[in-house]
Amino acid sequence: MNLIYEESHAGHRCTRFAKIAAPAYQLPEKFRRQSGTNLPEVSEVELVRHYTEYSKQTFGVDSGFYPLGSCTMKYNPKVNEETAALEGFTDIHPLQPESTVQGALHVMHTLRTDLCELTGMDEMGLTPAAGAHGEFTGLCLIKAYHEHRGDTRRKKIIIPDSAHGTNPASAHMNGFEVVSIPSKDGVVDLDALAAALDDTTAGLMLTNPNTLGLYDSGILEITEKVHQAGGLCYYDGANLNAIMGISRPGDMGFDCVHLNLHKTFSTPHGGGGPGAGAIGCKAFLAQYLPEPVVAEKDGVYTLTRPEHSIGKVRGFWGSFNVMVRALTYLSVLGAEGAKKTSENAVLNANYLMHLLKDVYQPAYDRTCMHEFVLSLEKLKEESGVSAMDVAKRMIDYEMHPPTMYFPMIVHEALMFEPTETESRATLDHAGEVLHEIYDEAVNHDLDLSKAPYMSEYSRPDEVTAARHPILKYEHH
Repeated sequence: MNLIYEESHAGHRCTRFAKIAAPAYQLPEKFRRQSGTNLPEVSEVELVRHYTEYSKQTFGVDSGFYPLGSCTMKYNPKVNEETAALEGFTDIHPLQPESTVQGALHVMHTLRTDLCELTGMDEMGLTPAAGAHGEFTGLCLIKAYHEHRGDTRRKKIIIPDSAHGTNPASAHMNGFEVVSIPSKDGVVDLDALAAALDDTTAGLMLTNPNTLGLYDSGILEITEKVHQAGGLCYYDGANLNAIMGISRPGDMGFDCVHLNLHKTFSTPHGGGGPGAGAIGCKAFLAQYLPEPVVAEKDGVYTLTRPEHSIGKVRGFWGSFNVMVRALTYLSVLGAEGAKKTSENAVLNANYLMHLLKDVYQPAYDRTCMHEFVLSLEKLKEESGVSAMDVAKRMIDYEMHPPTMYFPMIVHEALMFEPTETESRATLDHAGEVLHEIYDEAVNHDLDLSKAPYMSEYSRPDEVTAARHPILKYEHH
């Protein structure tokens, strides 16, 4: 497809607006653009047709099966969108006096209370912009805690090799040294953890279930060991969709947690947003939370700054409409519905893994949680067909590929997360498709290294696109 700039025709335009009677504000010369804006000139129908064609080429969770592991790309109920679009939410401004936005603050405080209950935390900040931003903020709390106590030698964060890729980056950006420990049978190696702990340990970053989709039954021993060494325990909430309403990070011994409101709590995401990475903590860390935090007294809601706050990590209140969607989602589900959501997510993952295990090898052939990882190492050795080839071929069957080559401790990995919103019929069809692809790989001459065959683009140069992105259209 052409870019909208390439669809431009001189003199084409949409609506003409009447001239405004008020005098135009004159910007100081130093702020004025010295060249033309070079905006595309298109009519309304050209504009609509252009972006409608783009939308046809975009595959989302509303289009079909989207088993993107660890990303919880589940169907988002449209009631959430209707609630977030209410004028009382969309027409307010973050600089309004608190007395005029009590309803919005009530939403935030109610969400804060519900999330604390779900996670076993005492306080919840809602300002971080996304999951990785929540991780960064959680590490800020841990750093502030140790520095406030004068325990400045604690510079190490322990991270298992099965952790999410952003965990080491979040720790490093806070000035910590990352200590990676190996997994054993897919979960934390307790001996390796014990060997890594000392009086320089600031904390541990962990998610449970982990990135392999496995629940670590030794979690209480893990968090106890870290606490005995004087460190704190941070919970990456990316996989909360597996345990919501069943198991709480606070009860596992974690001191702080971030939550992906756009994943577990159902806001459409991808392509850069929107997101929200709420950060929860136990009472002793609440004094360090970023401002603002919503407080309530005698039915009046206010935005407050904790005593030793790390400051602001986001402009204004955070992603407010994502909070509205999250609260709507939880309010519709209720406590039992939230629990059922996780139970169905776990059931669907195990069902799909069972459908596939006769031809694809699970990295760990045991009961999984919300997701599972396959290793296609044997298939590649025997047929030359890689995990990338299988994933790309799924596009021809109108299915989004799963996560590829992650976690890196599994060779030729494909990670599937079907989520709770898929039906048994959808999972059965996915099983049939993946069996057909396996048959193509083993028994036919179809070159899967060139898949997908049916999409407009087959295999773009992703490395060059990432390293040398073209961010600006140049008119020639």
